[in-house]
This record gives sequence, structure tokens and C-alpha cells, in this order.
Amino acid sequence: MADRITLTGLRVRAHHGVFEHEKRDGQEFVADVTVWLDVPDTDDLADTVHYGELAERVAAVVGGPSRDLIETVAIEAAEDLMRWQPRLHAAEVTIHKPNAPIGLPFADVAVTIRRSRKRTG
Repeated sequence: MADRITLTGLRVRAHHGVFEHEKRDGQEFVADVTVWLDVPDTDDLADTVHYGELAERVAAVVGGPSRDLIETVAIEAAEDLMRWQPRLHAAEVTIHKPNAPIGLPFADVAVTIRRSRKRTG
């Protein structure tokens, strides 16, 4: 079973959405990321995933080109992480859109995407 590194609550301003005002004005999105890997029994950063770099990569995707769907943003972020780090067994990315244009009271809406190279527990 692989070990995990988790990053939660990464806040990024971006311009995703199907409505023109979302693309024009933008809003805050929140990303949660979990990556699975075999963490070695060393105390060397070079032997694991640098979570600062992980955060920067996810923020770059979320803050990147406008997409209609947060599903697309989550897919692009997860696939980018898998390309970036061959040591990852899997990457799971949740994109929250807490200010989505929903005409009813709600706390959050989110999409979670997982990409993997092999089965993990």
C-alpha cells in the first residue's frame, strides 16, 4: 500500500464557468490534492515529492486558461501531476467552487478526479 501526501485548501482565483460573468469577473476556487507514492525511509527531500512544488503546479493549472467545467480543471491538474512525478502511483484532485452560481443556499460544490498508474489501496 502506498503512502500519501495531502494538500488541502489551496485557494486560487480563476475564470472558470459556463457563464460570461464567471469568465469575465473570476472567482475563488479551492483545490484539495492527495498523491499516493512510496515514501522512502530517508530524510532527503529529493527522495519524495516537494509539496511546495505540488501546490505551485496545481495552482498553475487552476489559475490557467479558462475552462467551462471544473471537471476539466480537475482532470488537467491530476494528469499534470502524474506526468510531472513518475514516482506517483495516483493523484486525486478535488476542485471546489464555493461561489458557484446556484440559486439556492449551499455550502460548496466540488468535483473529485483520480488518476492512477496502478491499483492502490
